[in-house]
Amino acid sequence: MESDSIDCMAFSDVIDDDDDDDGSHHHQLPSLSKTHSNSTVSSAVHRSTTGVHELLECPVCTNSMYPPIHQCHNGHTLCSTCKTRVHNRCPTCRQELGDIRCLALEKVAESLELPCKFMSLGCPEIFPYYSKLKHEALCNFRPYNCPYAGSECAAVGDIPFLVAHLRDDHKVDMHTGCTFNHRYVKSNPQEVENATWMLTVFHCFGQYFCLHFEAFQLGIAPVYMAFLRFMGDEIEARNYSYSLEVGGNGRKLIWEGTPRSIRDSHRKVRDSHDGLIIQRNMALFFSGGDRKELKLRVTGRIWKEQQNHEGGACIPNLCS
Repeated sequence: MESDSIDCMAFSDVIDDDDDDDGSHHHQLPSLSKTHSNSTVSSAVHRSTTGVHELLECPVCTNSMYPPIHQCHNGHTLCSTCKTRVHNRCPTCRQELGDIRCLALEKVAESLELPCKFMSLGCPEIFPYYSKLKHEALCNFRPYNCPYAGSECAAVGDIPFLVAHLRDDHKVDMHTGCTFNHRYVKSNPQEVENATWMLTVFHCFGQYFCLHFEAFQLGIAPVYMAFLRFMGDEIEARNYSYSLEVGGNGRKLIWEGTPRSIRDSHRKVRDSHDGLIIQRNMALFFSGGDRKELKLRVTGRIWKEQQNHEGGACIPNLCS
């Protein structure tokens, strides 16, 4: 899919933007201060917990093991998922695993409280062992998946990393500003084949947004769809709104909505139809001419909802 005549307008008001013992009382043993004592105990507990946590690490996938925890006749353990992967053979001693449960290790796990695995990324939470996995699946500090939809990209990281990754590895167009004007041209609009055509990243209000435009089959009908995703969490995404408009020959379609977070996969957003959908016949009508070539101009705008502290209502910051 080609894209030409891309005009990205930037605006000037965009927010980028005890005294020591002298030894005379030899019959008294020196004592630790309360603070020192607590610190020593805490350190010992941490080392103990860390050691147990290592015992609960699956040797195959290195993830924490949850019941049922399996073991071989020699006592080597692994998680239930990896038991299938290794074809019921112990990855350590190569003995047949059978169906032996390591009940002692499962019991130990019930008594543990451990930090979130995203602690190094800023999460301060500590959870009972069996609650940790559920939290980590939804943790706000967990890395983001690459939002590029044109390939099965396995890159994960924080937003600055993904922005650089999209620019350098996927060669995605980067623009500054909160309005855009894209023209999409395709010589053979009959070919859709679930193809993703374009991803553009916009930087405005100090945040990054991904504009998707693509063709796919909706039932038996080919359609074109444009939608915006916010590079951040869902709660943050709700602070913004956007509009998309496409038209021609005196007709136009307009979509207004809230960008979806990139926590939601590209496919999930697309399959929920949460965006501007254009039927092929209408798209060809907008294109004019002999209706054999697709020529669509999609314009859009992103704005931030600002709180009116006097009345409590939200008013739009139109970035103009």
